[in-house]
Amino acid sequence: MIDINKAIATTVRTGKVLFGASNAVKNAKIGKAKLFIIAANCPTNVRKDIEYYCKFSGIPVIFYNGTSIDLGAACGKPFMVSALTIKELGDSDILKLTEAVNV
Repeated sequence: MIDINKAIATTVRTGKVLFGASNAVKNAKIGKAKLFIIAANCPTNVRKDIEYYCKFSGIPVIFYNGTSIDLGAACGKPFMVSALTIKELGDSDILKLTEAVNV
């Protein structure tokens, strides 16, 4: 099983990611992402918007079990991250997690 925190750290280090809920909603609307990761305490309206637009574009969503503080720490950032938009995977194999998670 892949460790989600290590996969996130690798993706942030080697791929292209955007931090924040507003970036996630915007990219979900236009379908320009490979994957979205949403923290457990992400605002409900933001989570629903991301889920709604991802259903149309077929982009997978992973629900991170930790809070936005935990997700920020997994990204190696000193701030909270409620939603993470992954545009390019880099050296990470994080998409394998979507096979085990119900999207």
